Amino acid sequence: MSAQVEKVVTSGIFTLDGGTWDVDNNVWLYGDEDEVVVIDAAHDAQKIAAAVGARPVKAIICTHAHNDHIDAALDLAKELDAPVLLHPDDRMLWDAVHDRAPDGDLKDGELITVAGATLRVVHTPGHSPGGVCLVGDGVVFSGDTLFHGGPGATGRSYSDFPTILDSIRTKLLSLPPDTVVHTGHGDDTTIGAEAPSYEQWVARGQ
Repeated sequence: MSAQVEKVVTSGIFTLDGGTWDVDNNVWLYGDEDEVVVIDAAHDAQKIAAAVGARPVKAIICTHAHNDHIDAALDLAKELDAPVLLHPDDRMLWDAVHDRAPDGDLKDGELITVAGATLRVVHTPGHSPGGVCLVGDGVVFSGDTLFHGGPGATGRSYSDFPTILDSIRTKLLSLPPDTVVHTGHGDDTTIGAEAPSYEQWVARGQ
């Protein structure tokens, strides 16, 4: 059986630059009946753990360190006895939320194997300095880098619109058009559905 994608939606608060917003987050499980990884431990460790069940968790992978994507990470790690992995360029965001470091660093090009499948870590800064996407067979977990309708928000601290555009153009739009994009919030999309709008994103600016 090949690796499967499971989605858990959790709700909570996103806080940055003195603002707070109610948000729904997509938490992704990737694996099979024998083992999984968790992508973005948002808000509700118990709900995520219930979805995992008795399966071993190889890693809790953070696409970036905005609080709404990592606030349940340490509780979930303790519950599931799994390491938390984050790109080191987002440590300042992580440290604003947690008083303990992640268990390991994500590196551009790193391969993470689970359930006989491979996820490739692709560093995609812009929404945050240490943002990553995870590319698998026919899928990409895009965090807040690419959504149905365009790039993730960049009008906040540590973000940059030209950088996220460059990340999307050079790292994501070269993926096969039928690659399914599993986003950090909202609906799935595909690379082929988003690519034709790239020049519109450039033209509209931030």
